[in-house]
Amino acid sequence: MVTLRHAPTYTRSGPILEPYQVILRPLITEKATHLSERHNAYTFEVNPLATKTEIKEAVQFLFDVKVADVRTQNHRGKLRRHRLKMGRMRNWKKAIVALHDDYRIDFY
Repeated sequence: MVTLRHAPTYTRSGPILEPYQVILRPLITEKATHLSERHNAYTFEVNPLATKTEIKEAVQFLFDVKVADVRTQNHRGKLRRHRLKMGRMRNWKKAIVALHDDYRIDFY
């Protein structure tokens, strides 16, 4: 079990998430690459239950960087057709994490 460097100072009604449960995967797209090169901001797919504070602490713990700002977006799943039936893709949450100027994350 991985513990955070310091205990959170807020109360939460849902389950307590570990850093590896908060950050699911980095999003490597053309737009995300542009953000990382120009604005030192990185995008991640995160757990829909995670808060901004938990995302900040998880990125700082996993990548050993200092986070300046966290912005989140909730994406609703799109309708898709499979043969004659309509289905829906899953809902997911995206986080854009801006780092301080002295820090970088190298995915490759």
